[in-house]
Amino acid sequence: MAKNKASMWPWLALAVGIVLVDQLTKWLILGNYRLGDSTYVTSFFNIVRAHNTGAAFSFLANAGGWQRWFFIGLSAVIVMFILWMLRSHANQKLFCFALSCILAGAIGNNLIDRVVHGYVVDFLDFHWRFLAGIFHGGHFPAFNVADMAITAGAVALILDEILRVRKSR
Repeated sequence: MAKNKASMWPWLALAVGIVLVDQLTKWLILGNYRLGDSTYVTSFFNIVRAHNTGAAFSFLANAGGWQRWFFIGLSAVIVMFILWMLRSHANQKLFCFALSCILAGAIGNNLIDRVVHGYVVDFLDFHWRFLAGIFHGGHFPAFNVADMAITAGAVALILDEILRVRKSR
């Protein structure tokens, strides 16, 4: 493999920026809301304080506590892998954007929140009547900035792969 002249530092700076926004918003929620508190914002959106000891959609939330350490360990491995990938592919902008977003989400949710609190702090509550058949009361599971970063990173990874495949044809 040829030496990569691009730097991974801009991608790490992006991840740090996302983590800072994520942790600032969670700090504001923890400082101003009690667990279960909710503020009406619009007919389809509330600010809430929710704790998630599980993964996405509260998967494994009631597993007895071992999941905290599992998610911390898994995240540590993912962080190391992403750092290696960023170093190896720093010149691939969309790919590195995706990895930076996922890195920030892994650090914000699964490392910082789980180590400090033992759970992930969620606060964005979207709800629509058409979701009532899928989610209780039509409320999509509450989420946070780190979740949005992971989702944006996943979408960017898919787009990067589609563009790579199209380019190779």
